[in-house]
Amino acid sequence: MSRVQKEKVVVSVDMGTTSTKTIVFAQDGTILGSHSEGYPLFTPQPDRAEQDPLQIFQAVMTGIQTVLTLSDVSSSEVLCVSFSSAMHSLLVVDEHVNPLSPCMTWADNRSEEYVKQLKVDSKGHDIYMATGTPIHPMSPLLKLMWLKEHDPQLFTIAYKFIGIKEFVFAKLFNQFVVDYSIASATGLFNLQHLSWHLPSLELAGVTAKRLSLPVSTTHRMKGLLDPTYAAEMGLSTDTPFIIGASDGVLANLGVGAFEPGIFAVTIGTSGAIRGVVRKPVTDPLGRLFCYALNEDFWVIGGAINNGGIMLRWVRDQLATLETEEARRLDLDPYDYLVSLAGGVEAGSGGLLFLPLLTGERAPYWNANARGVFFGLSLLHEKKHMIRAVLEGVVYLLFSIFAALVEIAGPALEIRASGGFARSAIWCQIMADVFETSVTVPNCIESSSIGAAYLGLWAMGEVEDLTGVHQWIQAGLNHQTNPDHHETYQQLTRIYTKVYHQLTNEFDEITAFQENTAFEQKK
Repeated sequence: MSRVQKEKVVVSVDMGTTSTKTIVFAQDGTILGSHSEGYPLFTPQPDRAEQDPLQIFQAVMTGIQTVLTLSDVSSSEVLCVSFSSAMHSLLVVDEHVNPLSPCMTWADNRSEEYVKQLKVDSKGHDIYMATGTPIHPMSPLLKLMWLKEHDPQLFTIAYKFIGIKEFVFAKLFNQFVVDYSIASATGLFNLQHLSWHLPSLELAGVTAKRLSLPVSTTHRMKGLLDPTYAAEMGLSTDTPFIIGASDGVLANLGVGAFEPGIFAVTIGTSGAIRGVVRKPVTDPLGRLFCYALNEDFWVIGGAINNGGIMLRWVRDQLATLETEEARRLDLDPYDYLVSLAGGVEAGSGGLLFLPLLTGERAPYWNANARGVFFGLSLLHEKKHMIRAVLEGVVYLLFSIFAALVEIAGPALEIRASGGFARSAIWCQIMADVFETSVTVPNCIESSSIGAAYLGLWAMGEVEDLTGVHQWIQAGLNHQTNPDHHETYQQLTRIYTKVYHQLTNEFDEITAFQENTAFEQKK
C-alpha cells in the first residue's frame, strides 16, 4: 500500500547511552524518516557515570515530534510508538515522578565494594543463577545496596526506584511499569517466574511496592497519554504506546538472529554478543547474562563497556593531528582512522591492546580492569596502535564468544549491527578472529527495527516474530581469511594470558588512581 493511501506507520524510539534515535517505519520495514538527539554522560567522579533524566525525556519528546514532521506523518497515521532502551539504569523519583537523583547508567562503578562482598558469598552466585544478571556494578541491585548505605536519607524518602524507560512512561502516563526485558537486567527479577526475586529485594532493602509493575514487552499502555506531552510530540492522546524491551535483546530481533548458531554482535558506544534460546539458561561460571525478550524467548550473551568508545578515545587522545587532517579533507574522522588501520597487517605487528579503559563487564566482570598496550616497540607507528585498538575490542568480544559457544552450541554466522558494522575493515577483523562469517544487514539500526517489529506484533498486525526476516536484507558478507585467523589464534591466547596475569595489578593501579588527584582532574 502506498503512502498516498495513508498506511499506518510504526514509530520506534531507541533510548541509548549517548543519544535517542527515533525512526518512522512503514509496515513493510521501509524507513520513512529518522532523527537522533544527543545528550551528555556526566562523570563527576572516576567511578560515576550519570545522566540527567529530564534531558533524556526531552530527547524523546523532540525526537518523536521531529521525525513525524520530517516524514510528513500525521497523528492519525501512527499505528503505535514502540520503545527500546539501554539497560541497568537506576534513578530515584518522588510520587509525582520528579527525579530526586541523577540517572546512574550501566557504566557507573560506584558499587564495586558490594560486588566483592557478594562474590565471596554463595548468595551472590545464587542470585545470578536465579536472575541471569551477573554480579557487577552495572546491576541496579548493587546500585541499591550502595545507595542504602551511602545516601540513607535519599533511600528512605524515595517513592520509587526505577530505570530511565520507566521514568519516561511514568511521566507520559502516570503509571510505573517495567517490561520483563529491562526488569531481567536488574538482578532483582526471577527469570523462571517473571516476577521480582524476593532474596534480591531483601538484600537491596526494598519491597516490590517501591519498584515498578513488571509487564510483558508487548504491553500496551492503558489510559490516555498526557495531553500536554501529546501535543508537544504531535500525537493524539489515544496513540498506542508499546513498552517494548531492552536494546540488547531487540538488536537480536532486529537482525533476525533467532536460529541456533546465529549470533548477533553490536558495537556502539559499548558492545555485546548474544544468542537466543527458548528457556532461561545461566552460566555456572557467571560469564554470561540471560535476559528475557518475552515469555517465549531469552537472550544469552555478554556485554562489554569498551566498544566504539575506544575509537573515540583514539580520535581524541592519540590521533588529534589525523583527525584534523580528515576534517581538512572533508572526511569522517573515524573512517579516516580506520583506513589507516587498514594499511597494517593482521596482528598489528605483534602489538596488543587490552581495551579496558572503563573497567569491564563480560566475561571478566572486573570494574578495576584498565587499558594496556602490550608489545609496543620502536618499530610500531601510530597506525599500528589504531589497528591494535580495533583488534583489541574484537579480542574482548571473542572471549565472550568462546563462552557463548560452550553454553549455546557452535556458531554458524555472526550478524553485525551498530556503528562498527559500517566498517568493512572492523567486520573483517571479526570474521578472521572468530573464524565465522560476518553478515551486515543493509539497515544496521537493529534495536530500532526490533522495537518497531515488536510493536507490530503487540498490535496484532503480524502473527509471530519470525516475520522480521522480511524486513532484513543482507548486505556485505565477510568470510574468514585462514592466514589471518592463524595469526589471531596466537594473539588471542597471549591476550588472555596478559589479562589474567595483571588482575592483581589492576586492583593496585585503580586504588592508586582513586587516591591521587589525577583522576579528579579529568
